[in-house]
Amino acid sequence: MQPGTTGVAVQSLRVPQSRERMLVAALGTRSIVLVGMMGCGKTSAGRRLAERLGLPFVDADHEIEAAHQMTISEIFARYGEPYFRDGERRVMARLLASGPNVIATGGGAFMNEQTRARIADGGISVWLNAEFDLLMKRVRRRPTRPLLQTPDPEGTLRRLMDERYPVYAKADVAVEARDAHYDVVVEDVMSALETYLASPDVAPQVAPEIVRVDLAQRSYDIVIGDGLIAQAGARISALAPKAACFIVTDENVARAHLPALQKSLDAAGVRHGSIVVPPGEGTKRYEWFERCCEAIIGAKIERGDFVVALGGGVVGDLAGFAAASVRRGVRFVQIPTTLLSQVDSSVGGKTGINSAHGKNLIGAFYQPSLVLADTAALATLPEREFRAGYAEVAKYGLIDAPDFFAWLEQNWRAVFAGGPARIQAIARSCASKAAVVARDETEQGDRALLNLGHTFGHAFERLVNYDGARLVHGEGVAIGMACAFRFSVQRGFCAGQEAERVAAHLRTVGLPTRIAEIPGWSAGPDAILDAMYQDKKVSQGSLTFILARGIGQSFIAKGVDPADVRAFLEADLSAA
Repeated sequence: MQPGTTGVAVQSLRVPQSRERMLVAALGTRSIVLVGMMGCGKTSAGRRLAERLGLPFVDADHEIEAAHQMTISEIFARYGEPYFRDGERRVMARLLASGPNVIATGGGAFMNEQTRARIADGGISVWLNAEFDLLMKRVRRRPTRPLLQTPDPEGTLRRLMDERYPVYAKADVAVEARDAHYDVVVEDVMSALETYLASPDVAPQVAPEIVRVDLAQRSYDIVIGDGLIAQAGARISALAPKAACFIVTDENVARAHLPALQKSLDAAGVRHGSIVVPPGEGTKRYEWFERCCEAIIGAKIERGDFVVALGGGVVGDLAGFAAASVRRGVRFVQIPTTLLSQVDSSVGGKTGINSAHGKNLIGAFYQPSLVLADTAALATLPEREFRAGYAEVAKYGLIDAPDFFAWLEQNWRAVFAGGPARIQAIARSCASKAAVVARDETEQGDRALLNLGHTFGHAFERLVNYDGARLVHGEGVAIGMACAFRFSVQRGFCAGQEAERVAAHLRTVGLPTRIAEIPGWSAGPDAILDAMYQDKKVSQGSLTFILARGIGQSFIAKGVDPADVRAFLEADLSAA
């Protein structure tokens, strides 16, 4: 893949009149999500509604077809309905994260509980309630409806209506889909939305949480909340009204979030370009660092402009190091899209790439100007990636906040589900890290505490050759933290029940806690110990570990005897 830049013209949208403008303002970043049976008019009415409001229109089924290069019928036939519904859920999460839009959903989308919850968080659902006769009149014209390819389509439609209408009734707004011109239906929808949004029972959009990283002249805000990618253009422009941006992202994130970011920059009048790199830890190497630097220079990005990292920790580390290096430093914005990067790698200014000798051995401390942690982006993460990120959240409780760890034990399901609990967990994690960074920016002292579990974890990652199919960073940290507590027990610092409590919580959320749980693991104690000696915290040939006297009582242990480490590793591997 060759790096390149793109210049995108500012999108021209119809300027709404006063009524429409007031409705759009009341929406904020929320999307209007049209739900209902096939044939109720979601697409036709949705297009007209979007035009009326000056908002983008998106057909979720068309997005799914484009992603698969297959029709809905072909996806059903080849992979089955459960596969389709899972893809549908991910597409809906992505579309909602880029709001406000007008979104037409497939007939079955609202039936998925997770999708309904996501719509409730990031949109307003509008049910177009159509009678049976009207639906049959319309669907008879369309032979491509996969759920109606039965000997008795009328009976099938009645059965689907019986199943779905009680769920559709949970929508925020219900509008009769009359057998009339679609402009009439649009007028009905607008009136219903105005009534709904004016209701005192409708919760206003939750303001984002802001955590300040206090570094004197280099201080910056971490903004945490839903819909921030859609606001990025305005927020970046506010920092520097005439600055340009160059986006670094990976292939997976580009599909999910790059168009929304570009749309936001266009709307703010910000010139921008981009490079899309392969996903995964293997991208953090010299080759892609060089490509990023050359692409940034080729886009004529100046010191007063911004490099924008859109993605997880790999993208943030790579883009940040490039920003620190090009022209001896251009400004930098982090837009982390994974839980792990939102609570850890995007905050604090560590940037870099990997060496053949170990992880993150080449880099620089380089602080961003702004961090936008869009919690809506987390809805598009695979469950494994979210769990892995949660390990870093738990870490902050284990370092010095036993009350936070106890809160996580009680509320982790709500954190996983999304909403206020997730925002609270991320904000608390960021505040903990910000406080440490403010005290010790370049890791000369207690910032090393943030590496709890990492001396073990980085060694495990290196020994699987950074193969994400076997082990991702957060999983390595989870095993590493469990090891650190067990090692602390062995050395007499910590009670055994404390170590078991840590491991029990990590297991409860679905994280590994033993080295032997790494797929295909064969390395012995000596190989692990050798990998540990490439850790950044090694000083004068001596190993440094973060150990614990209990939950929330971590400390820096320098000069740990390698014989003690080897004995622990041998016993821990045998115990598994």
